[in-house]
Amino acid sequence: MDWARHPEIRRIGRLIGQGEVIAYPTEAVWGLGCDPHSQAAVNKLLELKNRSVDKGLILVAASIEQLAPYLNDLSTKQRQTLENSWPGPVTWLVPDNGRAPPWIRGDHPAVALRVSAHPIVVALCHACRGPIVSTSANVAGQPEARDASAVERQFGDRLAALAPGEVGSAAKPTEIRDLLTGVVLRKA
Repeated sequence: MDWARHPEIRRIGRLIGQGEVIAYPTEAVWGLGCDPHSQAAVNKLLELKNRSVDKGLILVAASIEQLAPYLNDLSTKQRQTLENSWPGPVTWLVPDNGRAPPWIRGDHPAVALRVSAHPIVVALCHACRGPIVSTSANVAGQPEARDASAVERQFGDRLAALAPGEVGSAAKPTEIRDLLTGVVLRKA
Protein backbone atom coordinates (compact mmCIF):
# COMPACT_ATOMS: atom_id res chain seq x y z
CA MET A 1 0.00 0.00 0.00
CA ASP A 2 1.16 3.53 -0.77
CA TRP A 3 0.69 5.04 2.68
CA ALA A 4 1.89 8.46 1.51
CA ARG A 5 -1.27 8.76 -0.63
CA HIS A 6 -3.62 7.27 1.96
CA PRO A 7 -6.37 9.84 2.76
CA GLU A 8 -6.18 9.15 6.50
CA ILE A 9 -2.42 9.79 6.56
CA ARG A 10 -2.97 13.07 4.70
CA ARG A 11 -5.72 14.06 7.16
CA ILE A 12 -3.49 13.24 10.13
CA GLY A 13 -0.64 15.22 8.57
CA ARG A 14 -2.95 18.25 8.44
CA LEU A 15 -3.93 17.70 12.08
CA ILE A 16 -0.27 17.68 13.10
CA GLY A 17 0.21 20.93 11.17
CA GLN A 18 -2.71 22.41 13.12
CA GLY A 19 -1.01 21.71 16.45
CA GLU A 20 -2.80 18.47 17.33
CA VAL A 21 -1.38 15.39 19.07
CA ILE A 22 -1.83 12.03 17.34
CA ALA A 23 -0.85 8.40 17.91
CA TYR A 24 0.87 6.19 15.36
CA PRO A 25 2.54 2.77 15.14
CA THR A 26 6.33 2.57 15.16
CA GLU A 27 8.83 -0.28 14.93
CA ALA A 28 7.98 -1.67 18.39
CA VAL A 29 5.29 0.36 20.16
CA TRP A 30 2.71 3.01 19.46
CA GLY A 31 4.01 6.56 19.62
CA LEU A 32 2.57 9.98 20.27
CA GLY A 33 3.49 12.68 17.83
CA CYS A 34 3.03 16.34 17.04
CA ASP A 35 4.73 19.24 15.31
CA PRO A 36 8.10 19.71 17.04
CA HIS A 37 8.13 23.42 16.16
CA SER A 38 4.86 24.10 17.99
CA GLN A 39 5.55 24.65 21.67
CA ALA A 40 1.80 24.52 22.36
CA ALA A 41 1.48 21.11 20.66
CA VAL A 42 4.50 19.73 22.52
CA ASN A 43 3.12 21.05 25.82
CA LYS A 44 -0.20 19.33 25.07
CA LEU A 45 1.63 16.05 24.36
CA LEU A 46 3.70 16.34 27.55
CA GLU A 47 0.56 17.03 29.58
CA LEU A 48 -1.13 13.94 28.12
CA LYS A 49 1.88 11.81 29.07
CA ASN A 50 2.40 13.51 32.44
CA ARG A 51 6.03 13.97 31.36
CA SER A 52 8.43 16.78 32.22
CA VAL A 53 9.78 18.94 29.41
CA ASP A 54 13.21 18.53 31.04
CA LYS A 55 13.50 14.93 29.77
CA GLY A 56 13.51 15.95 26.10
CA LEU A 57 11.84 14.21 23.16
CA ILE A 58 12.89 12.30 20.05
CA LEU A 59 12.42 13.67 16.55
CA VAL A 60 11.71 11.03 13.93
CA ALA A 61 12.02 11.61 10.19
CA ALA A 62 11.45 9.88 6.88
CA SER A 63 14.96 10.63 5.63
CA ILE A 64 18.25 12.06 6.79
CA GLU A 65 17.52 15.10 4.61
CA GLN A 66 14.56 15.96 6.84
CA LEU A 67 16.99 16.19 9.77
CA ALA A 68 19.58 18.29 7.87
CA PRO A 69 19.08 21.45 9.98
CA TYR A 70 20.24 19.53 13.06
CA LEU A 71 23.24 17.92 11.33
CA ASN A 72 25.07 20.79 9.63
CA ASP A 73 27.89 21.03 12.21
CA LEU A 74 28.81 17.34 12.19
CA SER A 75 32.08 15.92 10.95
CA THR A 76 32.10 13.65 7.89
CA LYS A 77 32.77 10.66 10.16
CA GLN A 78 29.81 11.53 12.45
CA ARG A 79 27.51 12.00 9.48
CA GLN A 80 28.65 8.65 8.06
CA THR A 81 27.87 6.96 11.39
CA LEU A 82 24.29 8.25 11.17
CA GLU A 83 23.92 7.28 7.51
CA ASN A 84 25.17 3.75 8.24
CA SER A 85 22.46 3.17 10.87
CA TRP A 86 19.48 4.88 9.21
CA PRO A 87 16.80 4.19 8.38
CA GLY A 88 16.48 1.90 11.31
CA PRO A 89 15.74 1.47 15.00
CA VAL A 90 18.62 3.59 16.34
CA THR A 91 18.07 6.97 17.97
CA TRP A 92 21.17 9.15 18.13
CA LEU A 93 21.87 11.95 20.59
CA VAL A 94 23.37 14.59 18.31
CA PRO A 95 25.04 17.71 19.75
CA ASP A 96 22.57 20.58 19.48
CA ASN A 97 23.72 23.20 16.99
CA GLY A 98 21.19 25.75 18.25
CA ARG A 99 18.39 24.61 15.93
CA ALA A 100 16.51 22.31 18.32
CA PRO A 101 13.79 24.07 20.32
CA PRO A 102 14.33 23.89 24.09
CA TRP A 103 10.99 22.08 24.49
CA ILE A 104 12.42 19.26 22.32
CA ARG A 105 15.95 19.18 23.72
CA GLY A 106 14.90 19.45 27.38
CA ASP A 107 17.78 19.83 29.81
CA HIS A 108 20.24 18.19 27.40
CA PRO A 109 23.05 19.56 25.21
CA ALA A 110 21.96 17.16 22.45
CA VAL A 111 18.86 16.44 20.42
CA ALA A 112 17.56 12.87 19.94
CA LEU A 113 17.11 12.03 16.24
CA ARG A 114 16.04 8.97 14.27
CA VAL A 115 15.18 8.09 10.68
CA SER A 116 12.51 5.42 10.69
CA ALA A 117 11.93 2.58 8.28
CA HIS A 118 8.33 2.05 9.46
CA PRO A 119 6.01 2.83 6.52
CA ILE A 120 3.45 4.75 8.60
CA VAL A 121 6.11 6.92 10.26
CA VAL A 122 7.70 7.60 6.88
CA ALA A 123 4.32 8.52 5.35
CA LEU A 124 3.44 10.85 8.26
CA CYS A 125 6.79 12.62 8.02
CA HIS A 126 6.31 13.04 4.27
CA ALA A 127 2.79 14.40 4.89
CA CYS A 128 4.23 16.90 7.39
CA ARG A 129 7.24 17.65 5.16
CA GLY A 130 9.59 17.12 8.08
CA PRO A 131 10.25 15.34 11.34
CA ILE A 132 7.63 14.81 14.02
CA VAL A 133 7.88 14.17 17.72
CA SER A 134 8.19 10.51 18.67
CA THR A 135 7.57 9.37 22.22
CA SER A 136 5.92 6.21 23.46
CA ALA A 137 2.13 6.32 23.67
CA ASN A 138 1.71 5.86 27.37
CA VAL A 139 1.15 7.91 30.46
CA ALA A 140 4.37 8.13 32.49
CA GLY A 141 4.71 4.98 34.57
CA GLN A 142 2.21 2.99 32.51
CA PRO A 143 3.11 0.21 30.02
CA GLU A 144 3.93 1.19 26.45
CA ALA A 145 1.01 0.68 24.09
CA ARG A 146 1.58 -2.14 21.61
CA ASP A 147 -1.79 -1.83 19.84
CA ALA A 148 -4.42 0.81 19.11
CA SER A 149 -6.79 -0.45 21.83
CA ALA A 150 -4.08 0.12 24.48
CA VAL A 151 -3.66 3.70 23.21
CA GLU A 152 -7.42 4.24 23.44
CA ARG A 153 -7.52 2.81 26.99
CA GLN A 154 -4.84 5.23 28.17
CA PHE A 155 -5.88 8.35 26.28
CA GLY A 156 -9.54 7.91 25.33
CA ASP A 157 -10.69 10.74 23.10
CA ARG A 158 -7.91 13.15 24.13
CA LEU A 159 -5.95 12.50 20.91
CA ALA A 160 -6.88 14.07 17.58
CA ALA A 161 -6.36 10.81 15.67
CA LEU A 162 -4.91 7.32 15.62
CA ALA A 163 -3.05 6.48 12.45
CA PRO A 164 -3.87 3.25 10.64
CA GLY A 165 -1.45 0.35 10.69
CA GLU A 166 0.35 -1.94 13.11
CA VAL A 167 3.59 -1.81 15.04
CA GLY A 168 6.63 -3.46 13.51
CA SER A 169 8.33 -6.61 14.72
CA ALA A 170 10.88 -5.04 17.11
CA ALA A 171 10.54 -6.33 20.67
CA LYS A 172 11.68 -3.11 22.37
CA PRO A 173 11.75 0.63 21.59
CA THR A 174 14.75 1.91 19.67
CA GLU A 175 18.25 1.86 20.99
CA ILE A 176 19.59 5.27 22.04
CA ARG A 177 23.26 6.08 21.45
CA ASP A 178 25.39 9.17 22.03
CA LEU A 179 27.00 10.27 18.76
CA LEU A 180 30.03 11.84 20.46
CA THR A 181 30.93 8.93 22.72
CA GLY A 182 29.21 5.94 21.10
CA VAL A 183 27.82 5.01 24.51
CA VAL A 184 24.53 3.08 24.37
CA LEU A 185 22.08 4.75 26.75
CA ARG A 186 19.13 2.43 26.04
CA LYS A 187 19.46 -1.04 24.54
CA ALA A 188 16.93 -2.27 22.01
